[in-house]
Amino acid sequence: MDQVAVTAFFQTLVQGLLTGGLYALIGTGLSLIFGVMKIINFAHGDFLAIGMFITLLLFKTFNIDPYLSLLVAAPIGFSLGYVIQRFVLARLGDRLGEGSLLATLGLGLIISNTLLLSFGAQPQSINVPYAINTFKFAGVQVSVSLLIAGLGTVLAISALNLVLYRTELGRAIRATAQNPLGAELQGVKTSNIQAIVFGVGVSFAAIAGVLLMPLLYTFPTVGENYVTKAFIVTVLGGLGNLPGAIAGGLVLGVIESLGAFYVSNNYRDAYGLIAFLLVLLLRPEGLFGKTVKRV
Repeated sequence: MDQVAVTAFFQTLVQGLLTGGLYALIGTGLSLIFGVMKIINFAHGDFLAIGMFITLLLFKTFNIDPYLSLLVAAPIGFSLGYVIQRFVLARLGDRLGEGSLLATLGLGLIISNTLLLSFGAQPQSINVPYAINTFKFAGVQVSVSLLIAGLGTVLAISALNLVLYRTELGRAIRATAQNPLGAELQGVKTSNIQAIVFGVGVSFAAIAGVLLMPLLYTFPTVGENYVTKAFIVTVLGGLGNLPGAIAGGLVLGVIESLGAFYVSNNYRDAYGLIAFLLVLLLRPEGLFGKTVKRV
């Protein structure tokens, strides 16, 4: 294998890992919600779209750098998720399992149609000076925006792990995930913990939307593309398995990147779907379902 081919391989691999990091960020929010509440949030991609449109609005209205929009999008995402859990999902009671599917589907439709009425159907993007800049290391060139997105992903997931394993709140979240009744008997307000968890999951989706905005364009139904990615990531890693979701995101990013480079970019999304189907058939618990601890 000549030097050019080796460089091209590593270039593709690094881009796949950085892209996979964003998939991991999206999947982590979905997996956290499932791990604690045992529900699947079908509106997860629409919450990502909210993060993208917050970034777009702040940039076009106040010329705020997209990455500074994190200071606005993350709290809005958390607050929105907290309120939805408290006043919508919590009211489903014993019907939460099946009711959450319809509730989150309905929420997704409301969000996407609200964005459509507010911003129109045309794809929109933002232009920042560093969007075309690249960082070169050992012959591998990486987009600065993609590198920043990768670093942002590492920081967000690291912060979540610190909270989960180094704080009283984290212990309460893990207790609620493992045994809600036992947690209640120990004085944990599981209803409040579930609202916090849903808020964190939504805020992760919004953060991912902010990090994606300098790289892509957005439109009201953009979330449909990414909720599929989130489901693939969580299935690859094992539902409710946070370390698995991270690994699953990286695996999906690498599969898509290598497939697009060596086979055809026209079928980029298909490679992840093929991996998804193979895992469902051969290992339904996920690639890491039995080897990595859950929340």
